[in-house]
Amino acid sequence: MPSSTVVSFAGGDVSGSSTVTRVEPTAAGAVVVVDATPFHPVDHTWPDQPGDSGEIALDGSAVRVSEAVMAAVSDDGEFAVGSDIPVKRGAEGWTWLVGHPLEGEVPSWLVQGVRVELSVDSPRRAGLSRGHTACHLASLALDLALADLWRKDPGTDALGAPDFEDKANQSSRIHADGAVDEYRLGKSLRRAGFDTETFASTLADRESSINERLAGWVASGATSRVVPEGPTIVDRRSWHCELPDGTAEILCGGTHVASLAEFVSISVTLDLSDPQLLVMTTRAVPAS
Repeated sequence: MPSSTVVSFAGGDVSGSSTVTRVEPTAAGAVVVVDATPFHPVDHTWPDQPGDSGEIALDGSAVRVSEAVMAAVSDDGEFAVGSDIPVKRGAEGWTWLVGHPLEGEVPSWLVQGVRVELSVDSPRRAGLSRGHTACHLASLALDLALADLWRKDPGTDALGAPDFEDKANQSSRIHADGAVDEYRLGKSLRRAGFDTETFASTLADRESSINERLAGWVASGATSRVVPEGPTIVDRRSWHCELPDGTAEILCGGTHVASLAEFVSISVTLDLSDPQLLVMTTRAVPAS
């Protein structure tokens, strides 16, 4: 059986050398697997952060990687990529890999066993890392801003606030320097004890509260990092940030900034055009 791919993106790596372990044809094109990679793949079960793009090179020749993806091989030898993987990450009976889909044809030099150089598109990675950190900060600030609207205990988030994010979030999409999150405000949330009517009538005040807190957090220049439990793609990772309101630790498979000093500002807008759906748009302005 193959070994799970060793990954180094948690430490911020954007380049590295590795050995090709397989080149697999798929309906969408060839997918290359290596034993170790700096590429962050999009998750097939919760695709909030896009995968890294970049290049695989050897002796001056290079081929483009469109977007790194999760891949897996079953104990029976079945190879699956992305949304075609039939199980969640970490399921028994599968070895977990990072797939590098190629743009165009497979070059003749890209074969199993060859040692290659991998490089991630650094500006794109940096923008997605800022977007992911800003997304987490916005969700924590949202939880704090809505804390008084709960009549029952919904559980707590990483800062000890009532966990609106966990109860209501149905979609999160991260992009360069921002994110869009959707929260369902239906009957199940009301039954859980959340006061949707008061929330709707005080929406502007809640947005102002979030943005004020985010401004304070950015001004603190707090450290931010990803802490892995092991070296492979299947090992759990968590995001840690030393905020003025306490240390936040959130399970997270993505990439993040090293410090909030990398932002000029982070702000959100709240949209409740549909009374059943809150849309929070997060925007980050990077420091030059």
